[in-house]
Amino acid sequence: MLLSLYIENIAVIRRLSVDFSSGFTSLTGETGAGKSVILESVKLLLGGKADRELIRYGEESAAVSAVFGSLGAAAENALATSGVDLDEDGSVQIRRTVSNDGKSRAWINGQPVSLSLLRDVGRYLVDLHGQNENLTLLDEKTYVATLDGYASLQPKVAGYREVYTKLEEVRRRLSELDRGEAERLRTVEMLRYQIADIDAVDPKPGEDVALEEKEKKIKNREKILRQTSFVYRALKGAERGSVLFLLEKSVQALEPLSDLVPELAPITEELSDCRYRIEDAAERVYDLTDADDGDPTALIDKIEGRLDAFSKLKKKYGGTIDEVIRFREEAKKKLADLDASDDTVIELRESEKTLSAEARRLALSLHKERAAAAKELEKKITEILLYLDMPKVVFRVEVRDRGEAGLKADGCDDVLFVMSANAGDEPRPLSLVASGGELARTFLALKCVLSERALTPTMIFDEIDTGVSGKTARKIGYKLSELSKGTQVFAVTHSAQIASLADTHLLIYKEEKDGKTETGLRTLDREGRLDELSRILGGLTVTESQRNAARDMLERKETEPNR
Repeated sequence: MLLSLYIENIAVIRRLSVDFSSGFTSLTGETGAGKSVILESVKLLLGGKADRELIRYGEESAAVSAVFGSLGAAAENALATSGVDLDEDGSVQIRRTVSNDGKSRAWINGQPVSLSLLRDVGRYLVDLHGQNENLTLLDEKTYVATLDGYASLQPKVAGYREVYTKLEEVRRRLSELDRGEAERLRTVEMLRYQIADIDAVDPKPGEDVALEEKEKKIKNREKILRQTSFVYRALKGAERGSVLFLLEKSVQALEPLSDLVPELAPITEELSDCRYRIEDAAERVYDLTDADDGDPTALIDKIEGRLDAFSKLKKKYGGTIDEVIRFREEAKKKLADLDASDDTVIELRESEKTLSAEARRLALSLHKERAAAAKELEKKITEILLYLDMPKVVFRVEVRDRGEAGLKADGCDDVLFVMSANAGDEPRPLSLVASGGELARTFLALKCVLSERALTPTMIFDEIDTGVSGKTARKIGYKLSELSKGTQVFAVTHSAQIASLADTHLLIYKEEKDGKTETGLRTLDREGRLDELSRILGGLTVTESQRNAARDMLERKETEPNR
């Protein structure tokens, strides 16, 4: 519940600090006294829009803070999930500031928090209902969630939505595959052409480099033969005067001297080693000299033809033959993936069928429970509306199955609130039949019923008495008082019948200080309440009969049956 509120430099409020109690609290005051400013401050505290126009004229910044206690499990869980600790007494302080540059900052228990977190926590702390909120009754999109909240179906809705989300993802993938089928076929055809184009040449890794080297050798064949022949003769081929002949003679000359001159032994060994190495080199040169690959012209034509084919592949698929081969491997892989997409479509169709059946089953289960809850809800709301002086009212909650093709994120149901306020009229949507007063009473009736499962410990009603007066307003006051037995209730009202039933009566007033208008707030004692109620009942002046009527209201608060 809301324990205290502090407002500084917001509109006509310079500084305002007030403590609150549990039960039913009414707030009254003359038009323009600042009631709406207090409500705007609370909205700001709960994550509402921070408009620098809210800042009091001449000030640099504005601030609002509040302390909440007895938070309830939902708010405590939201705080714990966000890593915000409660005070030792289980309370929490929220503070928000707005500066002239339009920047806003927020804290929970001194810890800076984001605006999204502030909103998330705030919706579990205060349920604020102004005249605009009454209009939510005219928004048919909210009816399903309202009915689900009454029937505590949120966990089942979450379970259904998990299946529905998977179903939508499968359908999205199928849609993408269907849209891309023509493109897939074009891609398959192109890949198959590219693979066949490369396979027709059938290049091997490094083959282009090897052929270019071979072509050079063939084109320089005569030069190679001439030079290699000379080298072979010089090393070995000449009978006398070749390097190998001279080395052999040198070794033969030195070997007999090894015993006489020991130093010659290693020299002889080195020369012998050179002989073997030169002989090996000569034989290898001879092999080149003796090589004959056939007609050079035919060989060159064949090589150049293949190199030309390689060049065409390189222009299409890569700078080297190795890159062309890698391109082919990747194309084969892509083609395999695309060929496998047919299997994917089959699998997705099966998944769609399974998920659709499961979603429909869960949706029908929700429909059954919603239909049962709708009967209970319409009965309870009708009872309250009858009490609130709508004797001919007919209120119904219609739950209509859209069918299997109508599955949506919240199930298969359209929920509609319909009402007839007058005898003989056919029940129609609220937007077509409800006046301002009827809408306010219907809204209150709905909140009274939903309060049994309310997640918020504090409810604020702004001018719930719109369009009603007299006995009906009194009954609205009793309903608010009844509601306050389980929830802290605030009512900003212009109705003496409602205000007189509050446990605490706060007066919002304006006064002038230092040449500026300021809004103030004070708790009224019995005499103060008598004066304020008389003012509300009165016209230009307050008469004794009006004071007697106000006194009678306060006295009957303790004795009048709460019905």
